[in-house]
Amino acid sequence: MTTLTTPTRDLDQLAADHARDGFVLVKGLLSKEEAADYRARSHELIERLNRNDDPTWASAADVAMGQATSLRHVHDAQFYDAAFGRLLLDPRFTDVAGAVLGTPNVQLHHTKLFIKPPENGSPFPLHQDHPFFPHKYHRVGAAIFHFDDAPDEKGCVRVIPGSHTSGPREHSAEGSFHLTDVPFSDAVPQPAEAGDVLFFSYLTVHGSGINTSDEARTTWLIQYRDPADPPLTDQHSGSLGQGMILAGIDPTNRNPQ
Repeated sequence: MTTLTTPTRDLDQLAADHARDGFVLVKGLLSKEEAADYRARSHELIERLNRNDDPTWASAADVAMGQATSLRHVHDAQFYDAAFGRLLLDPRFTDVAGAVLGTPNVQLHHTKLFIKPPENGSPFPLHQDHPFFPHKYHRVGAAIFHFDDAPDEKGCVRVIPGSHTSGPREHSAEGSFHLTDVPFSDAVPQPAEAGDVLFFSYLTVHGSGINTSDEARTTWLIQYRDPADPPLTDQHSGSLGQGMILAGIDPTNRNPQ
């Protein structure tokens, strides 16, 4: 795995590493000051919206070994705070997204803001994102922005390197789409610092552990795609702003969906 640091970022090398491993951790895409500002905005937004829904998967209990855990989130943060909208269009992000997709054209699919509370922040079982919104050519990716440090004890993201090369896998539909044939212990932790961004394919097997630390873990997930890759279902089609072009153009000229 290669980690690349701003400003000496080699997009060709990054794309090659992503193609090989299914993910790449980009160090320092945001400054520490920017990350701290986004962390504050994230917590303020979730408090302001005051939503009590907990998106913890039922199958998370398997990873947590029965421990009660919780999670806070909000979809489409860019529709509540303009700073998130600016980040969607930031060339530091879109340049990398385009490089790993292999196209200058980058289209928004959806976003999710997550806060894992201290001591019992919910894990995510191993899964691919593919079952939630399958596309014809699999040119769909994710970027996880870390707004604070995410060591292993805070429930950092874990991945199975090279797992994207096997294509879509069979997921259990009980409790949520998750994999039952890959031990959680096989996934490699990807500890990150505030400002780092983890890019990965929607075919890459990934998950995350429990936040057992005394601090919250704050991340923003952006799912993006090549606009020339048509969706196979209408799953997740209700996400606000889906179809927005973040870089380049939509060569298909079809209506966003």
